[in-house]
Amino acid sequence: MARPRGVEDAVILRAAVRVMGRAGPAGLTLAAVAREVGLAPATLVQRFGSKHGLLLALADRSETDASEMAGRVRRSHGSALEALAALTVESMAEMTTPETFANHLAFLCMDLGDPQLYERALAIHRTQTRAIEDLLAEAAGTGELRAGTDAAALARSVQAIIAGAGLTWALEREGALEQRLRHELHVVLSPHLPSRHAHDLEES
Repeated sequence: MARPRGVEDAVILRAAVRVMGRAGPAGLTLAAVAREVGLAPATLVQRFGSKHGLLLALADRSETDASEMAGRVRRSHGSALEALAALTVESMAEMTTPETFANHLAFLCMDLGDPQLYERALAIHRTQTRAIEDLLAEAAGTGELRAGTDAAALARSVQAIIAGAGLTWALEREGALEQRLRHELHVVLSPHLPSRHAHDLEES
């Protein structure tokens, strides 16, 4: 069957992300996403088949986006650690309130129980890990981090900090998530910074 024209899949998937944050798993329906972009639900059925098909397409797109985001952020910042701070913030940009964080977290919990979604969630996680590790390795090579820094081990710590910072922020509801992420990233990187960079990262 020919694909209906007029709205690109990327536009529909971005709309799905907005609905996810606003309505959570129960409220994400093809009809809700269709309303968000001004299409008939039948159009989304033709393209994705079902809500599950939409989620699979979104997960596939998210892996590509994660890789593209890392490259774009690095090109727009003067140093690897500045890019890492920006990447950390941008990767959580959809979580604008504790409620949207909770709704996105609910989708992650759903992914963990679905083999197809889990496979894709793990691929996204690994793509993000590689991007963080590459930035940390670059920072160690240029002197932003101390020589001998284990970029792979530190990347795992950074990812744990990102996930944990979001959760504690959603629970405590103090300040903005961006501020929390930048602060926690600074804390985890501080022991690895040469003294001349120790006060710069959190302000970047």
